Amino acid sequence: MSSFVVSARKYRPVRFDEVVGQQHVSQTLKNALQTDHLAHAFLFCGPRGVGKTTSARILAKVLNCLDRTEDYEPCNKCQSCVSFDGDANIYIRELDAASNNSVDHIRSLNEQARIPLDEGKSRVFIVDEVHMLSQAAFNAFLKTLEEPPERTVFILATTEKHKIIPTILSRCQVFDFKRIQPKDIITHLQGICEQEGIQAEEDALHIIGQKADGALRDALSIFDRMTSSNAQEITYEGVIENLNVLDYDYYFRAVDFLLTEDRSGIMLLFDDILRKGFDEDLFLNGMAAHIRDLLVCKNQETLKLLEVGERLRERYRQQAAIAPTDMLLTLLNIANDCDLGFRLARNKRLHVEMALLKMAAVKRAFRNEPTVIAAPATSPAPAAAPEKKSPDPTPTVAPEGPSGGEAAPPQIAKPELESPVVPTAEPEHVAAPIATPKTAFTSLDIGDMMAEIESEASASTADEDLPELTDETLNLAWENFKRDNTGTTLAVNMKRAIGQVVGEEIHVRIGSQRVMASFREDTSLIQHLRDTFKRPELIMLLKVDESLKPQKSEVKKRLTAKDKFLAMRQKNPAIDSLRKRFDLRPEE
Repeated sequence: MSSFVVSARKYRPVRFDEVVGQQHVSQTLKNALQTDHLAHAFLFCGPRGVGKTTSARILAKVLNCLDRTEDYEPCNKCQSCVSFDGDANIYIRELDAASNNSVDHIRSLNEQARIPLDEGKSRVFIVDEVHMLSQAAFNAFLKTLEEPPERTVFILATTEKHKIIPTILSRCQVFDFKRIQPKDIITHLQGICEQEGIQAEEDALHIIGQKADGALRDALSIFDRMTSSNAQEITYEGVIENLNVLDYDYYFRAVDFLLTEDRSGIMLLFDDILRKGFDEDLFLNGMAAHIRDLLVCKNQETLKLLEVGERLRERYRQQAAIAPTDMLLTLLNIANDCDLGFRLARNKRLHVEMALLKMAAVKRAFRNEPTVIAAPATSPAPAAAPEKKSPDPTPTVAPEGPSGGEAAPPQIAKPELESPVVPTAEPEHVAAPIATPKTAFTSLDIGDMMAEIESEASASTADEDLPELTDETLNLAWENFKRDNTGTTLAVNMKRAIGQVVGEEIHVRIGSQRVMASFREDTSLIQHLRDTFKRPELIMLLKVDESLKPQKSEVKKRLTAKDKFLAMRQKNPAIDSLRKRFDLRPEE
């Protein structure tokens, strides 16, 4: 069997000073040892992998150490410390409450606590995952926990403090362990790399620290996973590939596309991410976190909240400098709304794509630039008209400068219009078209444009041969519609309706008001007829015809034996004498 020992065990702290990120707990315990004010019951609570059980083991070693250091650390050399490291110290016992949670286990613990001790020794019980104890076990533990035998200490550890009953909490001195900061995890991993002779990139360790989510044990497990693939070097590319995380470069590129309003670029980038196997919500949440980090870089005081390496920190500064704060806040709000509705969305990809397209339009909204219809490039420029001064100057937004910063203040300009259409009643405020940056638009006369479009439409209609509208062609289109829409309510109701062509109109006779309502609500039939006969103005008149109403069939009454007898007697009266002769009673 391999002699490999995982880093979480190999580099497990053996002194208070080695516990990462929990200096407040370590220093308090050392002060209590120094002043001899140590409690008899402790409760260590906090997230997983932050050093609760490790601190409990160090405290137990200090209490029985034969040669403590001057700063109240275990010597790790005396007989007591060595025996504890070899799980042979009879004065220190660890109990896993997850598998020993019954009343009998606690009763056994209470009996062991009352065994007499040798002079100068302390008995320590470490109960891990204490929240797993049953209610009866908690009650059996109360008296011993409140008044333990002399020189007996109980150290309870749990990740779910809210499950501990109040009577237990009131008998313990509670220490809250906090999540370990990524910078502390990175420093610890760098020390391990120096001892192991491993070259590790700082950005790679930052990714490990972030993925650990405040748990040093998880960080060491990821570290072992990286060294398994390459025992000599840990690279940024290897970490993101092994952990299946999105590279920072994707988010930088995404924001660049948003700043340049490149809708096609952001859509293709999102498609590339999905093709590599990443989920939509993973990219969405990562995008929101990236925008948050850009907001953090806006202020020098909040820059310390950015948990990345120095190389990436500079890149964040550069992108944050060209992204307006209000725009970033709007992007973050769109991402948050998309995340809230993501779980309910049926087409999750489309849901995220819609959010990305909204983000791509945010910068235009902050420049107050409306969408303008550009003149065709092939259209000849209209003849020059005499310049006319407009009484109401229209503001025009100046395009952004080359630095990519926010838009410059608006400048006042007088637009030149050719052949202006003078309205009968001039409105108070007239909105003039505003040209977007980097685009040249030709000012066109709206009246002439509409007249030209109408003339072209009328000419094309006159030249085009319209299909013949007769009763025969109507019936053919009628049947085609019923065949293409089989099973719909309208198609079923069409069986009780008759259409007829009257001039350029279609008159439909319908059997009831209920059927007429379905014709009015569903416009697909008239639209089908307009498309078929190429008559956009074709109308359909509906009229109720009672003759088309389905006739109610007479319900046959079930005849009884008496009814049958009376009918037979009416046809042949002699049957009654036959009934009397044989004493028959058909009426019963």
